[in-house]
Amino acid sequence: MNEIVVKIFKYVISAALAAVLLWFSFRGVSWNDFVGALRSCRWEYVLLSMATGLLSFYIRALRWRLVLLPVDPKVKRKTCFNAVNISYVANMVLPRVGEFVRCAYVTADSSKNEKGEKLASYDKVLGTVVVDRSSDILMMVILLVPCIILGWNRFGAFFAEKIFGPMAAGFNLWYILVIVAVIAAGAFVVSRVKAFSGFASGVWNGFKACFRMEHTGLFIFYSFFLWGLYWFMSLAIFWAVSDISPEVLGAVDGLDIFFLMIVGALSSLVPVPGGFGAFHYLLSLALTTVYGVPAHIAIVFATLSHESQALIQGSAGFVSYIWETLRVRSSK
Repeated sequence: MNEIVVKIFKYVISAALAAVLLWFSFRGVSWNDFVGALRSCRWEYVLLSMATGLLSFYIRALRWRLVLLPVDPKVKRKTCFNAVNISYVANMVLPRVGEFVRCAYVTADSSKNEKGEKLASYDKVLGTVVVDRSSDILMMVILLVPCIILGWNRFGAFFAEKIFGPMAAGFNLWYILVIVAVIAAGAFVVSRVKAFSGFASGVWNGFKACFRMEHTGLFIFYSFFLWGLYWFMSLAIFWAVSDISPEVLGAVDGLDIFFLMIVGALSSLVPVPGGFGAFHYLLSLALTTVYGVPAHIAIVFATLSHESQALIQGSAGFVSYIWETLRVRSSK
């Protein structure tokens, strides 16, 4: 019962934070201006961005499968793809839950060894997800550094004042909270060491799977290709809104789109369901601060970028859920 209360409390806090950020994002924006800007968009480019997003789901599944292969050589592409799609929907409900959900789907479809044990046990699959998500953070850092160096004159001040500044201001508080959390978690783990030792060992074995990959070069290629797709998704949305205010948006080039993509990616670090609110706030803030884009156009860009992907994630996740449900029923 206490566990359920904790989960509900976490969701309420996350949803409240998302609502507050959405309020800040839309504050001062005229509804008529917002709707008028939406009507002026070129929706064929929004559909192009959504199609690119769907392709990115498949590339992410292929990349994750490379880490899973040393654990279960028979893991299927469609299972990984469906698991990734369903995880996106789960993350819309509660942040980070999707990573655990996708582990369950791969484990359920895993082949067995001579003893009848699942090759891709849940703990091992969770270790591969750690690798998958860690590679995303690494890619973000790799791309963020040249973005800041090459475009410092244009948007360096935004990172310094709007991103790194607030992070530094809140460092002391977060430092104390992290220390307290680590001590508490350490005490809890020590008190349950026997119960967790087997599970932790499985997670570690899954994590080590990345060092046994036969196609490391392909994993790196997929990683860069994936972020290239993210860049193109942002570019397509920019094409969709560029005619609304060409005198302002006409000077935006490929590096600027890259910058906006990084800003959108940074919003994923905020623990809100599906990135709602955090994405809108940071992206619209970047457009108004760096480029002087009117607030109603900035929020249209942010809304189209986020909601178009949320729609394709929800649709793909629903189809994948039906697919996996029918597969399980037919296998019984």
